[in-house]
Amino acid sequence: MTASSTRRTTAARTRLAAVGAIAVAGTLILTGCGDQTDKGSSNSSGTSSSSAPLAAKLPADVKKAGVIKVGSDIAYPPVEFMQNGTAVGIDPDIADALGKQLGVKFEFQNGKFDNLIVGLQAKRYGMIMSAMNDTKARQNGIDSDTGKKVGKGVDFVDYFTAGTSILVQKGNPKGIKTLDDLCGKVVALQKGTTSEGIAKAQSTKCTKDGKKAINLQTFDTDPEALLRLKQGASVADLNDFPVAAYNAKTSGGGKDFEVVGDQIEAGPYGIAVSKDNTQLRDALQAAVSAIIKNGDYAKIMQKWNVTDGAVTEAKINGGS
Repeated sequence: MTASSTRRTTAARTRLAAVGAIAVAGTLILTGCGDQTDKGSSNSSGTSSSSAPLAAKLPADVKKAGVIKVGSDIAYPPVEFMQNGTAVGIDPDIADALGKQLGVKFEFQNGKFDNLIVGLQAKRYGMIMSAMNDTKARQNGIDSDTGKKVGKGVDFVDYFTAGTSILVQKGNPKGIKTLDDLCGKVVALQKGTTSEGIAKAQSTKCTKDGKKAINLQTFDTDPEALLRLKQGASVADLNDFPVAAYNAKTSGGGKDFEVVGDQIEAGPYGIAVSKDNTQLRDALQAAVSAIIKNGDYAKIMQKWNVTDGAVTEAKINGGS
């Protein structure tokens, strides 16, 4: 997910792992994903140990505290979601592995996605880990809708790659295959995300092609948008491929949704850190590099069946 900026700019169209294999964590009930409001710490990942191999790379205050607060929209399975009161998924598992390298705990705190960067800049969080795409707009604090600078931007440590997918009702009753098929139709999705930017750009294209604009309905949470689709009040929802695939497999026992077409504009997820916190950024990069090298990262990718989204190096600000 990305807040108020185009989420991806690399026009890659590779698929991740098979849809059916993504449902490792069990059946998803739409109303059981977490409500995405700030509720403090939802779980802690990692272990506190001064003997951790990369502990010396952390800022002194972070090392002393032994905790890094992580801003996250914990309603985006399988990347992060609530299960029995605990945040689980790809991001929490990666954070746990990073914690072992750095000797600190990562406390995931639930918040609305489009408020996460604001929370980071206000020092409510030490970092963001929430399926957030690394983009130049975000790096530079630019609102992609207006082109205006709205903040000083953030730095990213890239750790995964994914694209946007089109999710429709099972059986695809409206015959949706590509973005062009959404012209003149109702599309429901989460606001403040790249998916919203993609839908707005497509709507403009529709009108330029002499077709009707997309009737775009946006919601604070993805589960709200999914409910509209399930009820037939919209023809599609746009979200990240791992998320779309997970919902297609698990919602209603696999009877509610299906993914159509190829991924759209695949690009990197990044751990977001304030521009003035370069020491933490560099420590996180070292930790991501370490778990890639020691095999822990690969095990997490395999666990969630998203190996096609794996990266081979932890780039800083690698998004475009």
